[in-house]
Amino acid sequence: MLFFAILALGTAVAALAARLGAPGLAAWPARMRIGLAAGLLLFGADHLLTPARYLAMLPPALPFPGLIVAATGLCEIAGALGLLVPRLRRLAGWMLGLYFVCVFPANIRNALTAGAGIEGLSALPAWYFWVRLALQPLAVWWALRAAEVIAWPAPRRSRAWREA
Repeated sequence: MLFFAILALGTAVAALAARLGAPGLAAWPARMRIGLAAGLLLFGADHLLTPARYLAMLPPALPFPGLIVAATGLCEIAGALGLLVPRLRRLAGWMLGLYFVCVFPANIRNALTAGAGIEGLSALPAWYFWVRLALQPLAVWWALRAAEVIAWPAPRRSRAWREA
């Protein structure tokens, strides 16, 4: 859930920066991109620097677990960078949405095993993993909304437009 905390904190910092006049952060998707990119960069790098933590999350039947962990870390970093490049933003959003769906089975396994064997997580209570699992659809939505693939919830229309 640290990922979601970083996502929220990064978005809040971007919202504060917008209020202080930072350019390019007027709309919520732009703010959301900052939070999501921060979380993805941090955890993508963590995949590469401490792969043992992520190896324990993979089902044992998967081949080449080290390669999978490295590839998922690189996908997170590439997705973060793609979100920040306007020309690549929508593609990055689609790919990140798909990525969050693809890692869902690992999160199911973590919930079923209560994080057994996962460095830094195995001491957490079992409910933590179920809450994290329930938040996975939020990650998919966040990626699509931040990339402006979807516009839900839609921005409010001005009062003048409704009265016309």
